[in-house]
Amino acid sequence: MAYVSMGEAHRRITEYLNRFYDAVSYQDGASLKFLLSLSSNSPSLLSLADALNVYQDANRLIKQSDKYSQLGEILVPLFRALQTYRLANLIDAYQSFEKASKVDYSAFIQEFRNWDSAWALEALYVVAYEIRILAEKADRELGSNGKPPEKLKAAGSFLMKVFGVLAGKGTKRVGALYVTCQLFKVYFKLGTVNLCRSVIRSIETARIFDFEEFPKRDKVTYMYYTGRLEVFNENFPAADHKLSYALKNCNPYNEANIRMILKYLIPVKLSIGILPKDWLLEKYNLIEYRNVVQSLKRGDLRLLRQALTEHEDRFLRSGVYLVLEKLELQVYQRLLKKIYILQRQKDPIKAHQLKLEIIVKALKWLEIEMDLDEVECIVAILIYKNLVKGYFAHKSKVVVLSKQDPFPKLNGKPVNS
Repeated sequence: MAYVSMGEAHRRITEYLNRFYDAVSYQDGASLKFLLSLSSNSPSLLSLADALNVYQDANRLIKQSDKYSQLGEILVPLFRALQTYRLANLIDAYQSFEKASKVDYSAFIQEFRNWDSAWALEALYVVAYEIRILAEKADRELGSNGKPPEKLKAAGSFLMKVFGVLAGKGTKRVGALYVTCQLFKVYFKLGTVNLCRSVIRSIETARIFDFEEFPKRDKVTYMYYTGRLEVFNENFPAADHKLSYALKNCNPYNEANIRMILKYLIPVKLSIGILPKDWLLEKYNLIEYRNVVQSLKRGDLRLLRQALTEHEDRFLRSGVYLVLEKLELQVYQRLLKKIYILQRQKDPIKAHQLKLEIIVKALKWLEIEMDLDEVECIVAILIYKNLVKGYFAHKSKVVVLSKQDPFPKLNGKPVNS
């Protein structure tokens, strides 16, 4: 930190107070949001934090001024948050910022509630974002000190109260979806995704909300997270709809966000029989799916299992491992289809009769040991799931395939459960 004189510190603090007061007085939400962006590390806020750590009597400037004192319940803890954040005391920074924004205090959220119009909506978005980011950083500090992380959970409770402030009538309600998305990020981080349900119900069933009136950015984020929830619930048609919406409406130049969406959309598409092009995997650095796709094309069960083993940690972290593991049935279907095609070339008349021992040999060639009973069980499941049309001739250990469409395509529908 460069040397700051007492006079220079006083000037910086007064300048900030004037800017804050003017932003509120003239309802300048664009200016106000930058004054609240604690974690942005903007040069102006960093220089203010340095000034606050030199000029220790800033609170007196606020309390003694009729101009600033009416905003004192916001400004005093906000100054404390700026100071402690600059000094890397993240726990104190979170607590102070929360107090400056507290729903139960006559602070920023209370002021926002009282303002007639939604002019400060962008500033409220910053408050919601900062609360989450500061809570995450504070929890990392708590964890490094051997203490249980608790701030992100508190941030979730705080954001639920903010959601309640926005879930009313009037123009402010368009901010509810942004706060919802911040809540999703909290719940996913904490592993408490079940808490998303109550917020989703409010958004999707409450008559006060019209989804189309929300900003496009927030709709894309909302569909991304609710699409991920549908993946966890194995509701693949709904997941496909939501994630496809997010992909279609995402900023085409934001490759990082597109990659995040595809990371979940690709397993969903694979589950309903739609394979991505190799260039797509290459462009968005999703090559962990390449061998999964190849295994489906070839009917190569060994390749699928190798891909799942190689990228197990990544797939488990994403929550798609079990989805990909269930692709085995489609791989078996493709293997049987390849055997059928080869038989049709040699003996078209008997091509629809697949001997179980031929399937056993094909699996053995893939270094997968199965006996006749195990193969018969797999084929029975394929028939039950409508991935194969046919029946067993048990005495001769033969699968008799339908002469019409023996291997139905999924056509964008999930495998029958």
